Amino acid sequence: MKQTLRDLAEKLGCRLLGDGSITITTVSSLQSATSESMVFVEDAKHLDAALSSSAAAVIAGQFAATDAKQKPILISTQPRLTFARAAKLLRDPDKIRAIHTGATVPASAKIGKNVSIGPRAILGEQVKIGDETTIGAGCVIGDNATIGIHCRIDANVTIYPGTALGDRVIVQAGAVLGSEGFGYVRDSATGRYEQFPQIGRLVIEDDVEIGANSTIDRGALDETRIRRGTKIDNLVHIGHNVQIGENVVIAAQTGLSGSAVVEDNVIIGGQVGIADHVRIEAGAILGAQSGIPSKKVIRGKGVVFWGTPARPIREYLRELAFLSRAAKRER
Repeated sequence: MKQTLRDLAEKLGCRLLGDGSITITTVSSLQSATSESMVFVEDAKHLDAALSSSAAAVIAGQFAATDAKQKPILISTQPRLTFARAAKLLRDPDKIRAIHTGATVPASAKIGKNVSIGPRAILGEQVKIGDETTIGAGCVIGDNATIGIHCRIDANVTIYPGTALGDRVIVQAGAVLGSEGFGYVRDSATGRYEQFPQIGRLVIEDDVEIGANSTIDRGALDETRIRRGTKIDNLVHIGHNVQIGENVVIAAQTGLSGSAVVEDNVIIGGQVGIADHVRIEAGAILGAQSGIPSKKVIRGKGVVFWGTPARPIREYLRELAFLSRAAKRER
């Protein structure tokens, strides 16, 4: 979608240096820049490369304020963030939305304005879908599920009955939301396992993003909740009764066992294993492949934890150094 630099600068809250009448259609890397694209740089050492590229304009920090002679520059305090927001503004507008004739939509469903429902999608009874939301091909949405406004549900997503999604939620292809949790009771007389009731629900708050083929179980008796702004990568599993705080980031192949609690602003790396009833306090950072044993509490805002069992990275590195020295003495 074409926009002038002047319009972009106003929408992005940037200071424009240079010709504001230039038209921008997309964002790009320095290598793939064209005469209609915009690039960004976060430090002065890359500014010359950006200015000599084929890009029509550059997003940069205050360090570029005196270099707007070669091409226009948008001055931003956070160039990368501004670049991401520019990409959204320049994204092609949605096509005319409609409910495909091959979709199954019962009369009891409440569908908002300008909603798109793809072919072979199946909606259950009493489903509610908010305005401007898109439901991809092959999705299955169970009875009494609710989806807010401006959501994007990609192809082949399964949303179990009673699951609630807030506004502006993105769910990528193949994700499963609200499935039964993995909870069993052992009969000591026979050694057999019987399922503990999985009759709770799943609540996804506003602005959450869920990656492809991730799974989030509903609560056993109460609810599993993913709070506002959390971003979940592909192939993540979140068990029943888990509570995830606001603005949490969880990388791929991470697993959270039942009743774990992750507080606000936590960062979890890839392939992290979190056992049941663990609490990760606000602002902690779990490095890739960390392991957290049952009922452990991880605390330390801004502290990086590593290893299994996870401990502060400085402690972990000291242990590695000690083991290395010990091994050398044994040779």
